[in-house]
Amino acid sequence: MLPEVTATRYVTPLREGGSLPGLLEADDLGTYVVKFTGAGQGRRTLVAEVVCGRLARLLGLRVPDLAVVHVDPVLGLAEPDEEVQELLKASGGPNLGMDYLPGSLGFDPLAYEVTAREAGRIVWFDALTGNVDRSWRNPNLLVWHGDLWLIDHGASLIWHHNWPKAAAAANRRYDASDHVLAPFAPDVAAAAADLAPRVTPALLDRCTADIPDDWLAGEPGFDDPDDVRAAYTRVLAARAPQVHERVELGAPTPDRPSQAPGWLTGRPGTAPEPAPARHAGKPGETR
Repeated sequence: MLPEVTATRYVTPLREGGSLPGLLEADDLGTYVVKFTGAGQGRRTLVAEVVCGRLARLLGLRVPDLAVVHVDPVLGLAEPDEEVQELLKASGGPNLGMDYLPGSLGFDPLAYEVTAREAGRIVWFDALTGNVDRSWRNPNLLVWHGDLWLIDHGASLIWHHNWPKAAAAANRRYDASDHVLAPFAPDVAAAAADLAPRVTPALLDRCTADIPDDWLAGEPGFDDPDDVRAAYTRVLAARAPQVHERVELGAPTPDRPSQAPGWLTGRPGTAPEPAPARHAGKPGETR
């Protein structure tokens, strides 16, 4: 289970995020980026963070440690910002914290080189989880101590907003044309050969077991929290073996940034050229 801590001080809001996450100190002397249950996106955003964050870690990708952060609404009384006050008042109880990475920098594809192997693993993982929020517009990647770290998975698992149609997500394509790592020739086939066999129902059950019951209770169409957990496992287990066949790497959209030379090749100074969409291929296939 995720460790549980109690927030002791609200430090500052992080206004880059649409859900207004905050930087909080806790009684374990740690500092956390906290996403709140009272935010407009709702508790499913926190569920996506838990499932994706735990799965990424178990597959060997770098993600900040997660924790359940208990928040007393009284923390909001001293905040001058009314929006923050209301958010804290609406978020009493368990919220989701991600370990703060002090000194980390936002990923810049023009300043940081990524290997085809690492790019492939991240693109494959984002395709598996349906992450629509890792584009060049909003990379949601940090560089910390020289390594690449994945953050902010709240926009993943979008199918859990419409459970009656969730089963169809197993066969949904993933357009990676605008993925921030598209310039680095991601080797998705190699990633699939390594990672797909590891995404078993047992592994997924380990991930969903960390979701607090409070965030799953009362989900329409389900009997209890464990029933919801099983549904997450079914969809992801069905998608993992063939998701690499659904990944499309092609030319970026027409509104791509003009300062992105070498979009498809990853070679600085190479002018981007339109290319037809191509599938990532099968595990082990040479491209």
